[in-house]
Amino acid sequence: MDTDTMIRQGLAPVGPDGRLGDAEQHPGFRDAHYVRRRDALVALADGHRVGEPSPSVRYTEQEHETWRCVHAALSEVHRDTVCREVLEARKVAPIPADHVPQHAEVGDRLHELTGFRFTLAGGLVPNKRFLGSMARGYFHAVQYVRHPAVPLYTPEPDVLHDVFGHGTHLSSPRFAALYRMFGRAAAQVDTDDALDLLSRIYWFSLEYGVTTERDEIKAYGAALLSSWGELRQLSRAEIRPWDLTAIASQSYRAAGYQPALYAVRSLDHLEEALHGFLDNFNENTRTHLGLPALAERGAMASPCS
Repeated sequence: MDTDTMIRQGLAPVGPDGRLGDAEQHPGFRDAHYVRRRDALVALADGHRVGEPSPSVRYTEQEHETWRCVHAALSEVHRDTVCREVLEARKVAPIPADHVPQHAEVGDRLHELTGFRFTLAGGLVPNKRFLGSMARGYFHAVQYVRHPAVPLYTPEPDVLHDVFGHGTHLSSPRFAALYRMFGRAAAQVDTDDALDLLSRIYWFSLEYGVTTERDEIKAYGAALLSSWGELRQLSRAEIRPWDLTAIASQSYRAAGYQPALYAVRSLDHLEEALHGFLDNFNENTRTHLGLPALAERGAMASPCS
């Protein structure tokens, strides 16, 4: 299968090393008209303060059509690949199927359900701000829509990832509480080393987490919820047992599929494991776990949004 076909079908072109191949060939980087539109929406985040209302966006009919296309495809693939508790959260999630919603349209209802709202981001956000804002009930979200030529694959988080994926999580009191736990832990530390460690656990749980359900692997992480291609290939993914030490040493990639996913036995197990790690998180947690220093394993990019 050639790269163009893989991209059209929502299957990221991943090489033997797990890295995204030919990402620069994605139309989201090559289409000058699309890039101008994306950059204009990104610019709205300049100087935005956490908690301020996001500006209203007048989405085009093409952008609404992209949302409808992806929403329908994800809804279908979720039935066989996503865990039951997340499917239940989707039933109450205030996420429309027929149009790109404004942040406030979804966020106001989320606030009624779990106390969360969206706050505006232009792209990747530094760990301290991104994770720390969750303690106050704010999740950073972008407003741009992925390229219409490739609706089932995007090399960067877009409004579908943030509002559809994380909006589903934040409709659930259990998941909302886990987001707040990460936020409280981030508020306790300031060093790149501690924030990097925290972001890795976040990445392989709330972004790319999987669990076992009736002896099958099911997705619960928000990045997986919004990735049709990865859900289609979930049965072929490398699944490793949940291990905080291994996860803390595992690099993650903001573009392309992850080299491995870590499975908890259940969402109760996830909750227990994260409480054990996050409740007393501080600048010395890395040392207590016997993990290599940040400088020895290389700096990471910030998580999604």
